[in-house]
Amino acid sequence: MLYLFSGDDSKNKILNYEKFIKSLPVQIGIPETDIFQVSRNNFNSMQIESFYSGSSLFSVLSAIVFQNIFEYEETRDFVLDKLKQMGESDNLFIFLEGKLNKPILDAFKKVGAKRSQVNIFELPKIKLEKYDNFLVANAFANKDKLNTWLHFRRAMDVGVNMEEIIGVLFWKIKDMLLKNNFSKFTPEQLKTFASRISYLLPEARKKGQDAESAFEQFLLEAF
Repeated sequence: MLYLFSGDDSKNKILNYEKFIKSLPVQIGIPETDIFQVSRNNFNSMQIESFYSGSSLFSVLSAIVFQNIFEYEETRDFVLDKLKQMGESDNLFIFLEGKLNKPILDAFKKVGAKRSQVNIFELPKIKLEKYDNFLVANAFANKDKLNTWLHFRRAMDVGVNMEEIIGVLFWKIKDMLLKNNFSKFTPEQLKTFASRISYLLPEARKKGQDAESAFEQFLLEAF
């Protein structure tokens, strides 16, 4: 059985997740349940296969809690490929994730309502001032430190999503490499920038850092 707790409303998501974990003995009718925590650091595909292939040696059922497993390609692809088997297992597979894209949510729904419970917790959408994210990317490409920082701060002030800013900047850097635009940065510098920002948000979350501060530090170090 699959249980997904996802979304950007972290407060309500965690509250409902913790309530669910406490209710496990009542829900499955077993006083003791083994709970295994799985993250990228201790991800073991053979162990996970053993979870959906049978019950624990020490209890009738096990609950396997995956946390932010879909942020990383190597763990995401494996789990998505095995969702059907996990859903059909007697063991419980619980996922605590951030905001997920439609293909991943669809993969859970495809398993079926009887084998997959999807819980989405999203913050109310606020109408934001329209902002041109290319202002940051263009200033960066021109090696304009002051305007890069000013445009970035303005984007944050009007509520632009960090993923949008980083996505546009990553595209701009890749475009400069494809067009051999090395008037401001060397090819090596651009490749380093692209590599750093592709992992910036996942690494910030992993270390418990503020994503905005981590990106601002990247901008300061780039010039």
